[in-house]
Amino acid sequence: MTTATGRLPGPYDSGGGTDLADILERVLDKGIVIAGDIRINLLDIELLTIKLRLIVASVDKAKEMGIDWWEHDPALSSGARKRELEQRNAELERRVAHLEALSSPAPREKEDRERS
Repeated sequence: MTTATGRLPGPYDSGGGTDLADILERVLDKGIVIAGDIRINLLDIELLTIKLRLIVASVDKAKEMGIDWWEHDPALSSGARKRELEQRNAELERRVAHLEALSSPAPREKEDRERS
């Protein structure tokens, strides 16, 4: 059996019309989870355990699952970066106000100096 281009179908050709784009669309729509553990033992003593969890999904699907860490990471989100800068600015303003209050003379001392 040959295709319209005159060549034999490859091992991954399925006459059903499913191509990589269709598969990718299904995976992103439904999501896929890949999990695995790597353990390194020496003489029945566990030296290292690495737990791997990989989720492949569209942004919308990830949000449905409650995964939205990228929205709160200042390195990945301009909104998170803005919030972080606003918090830092408010903290600095609070610290400056506190330092100004400490460095200004007390009202009674100021009145005593004005009388003399």
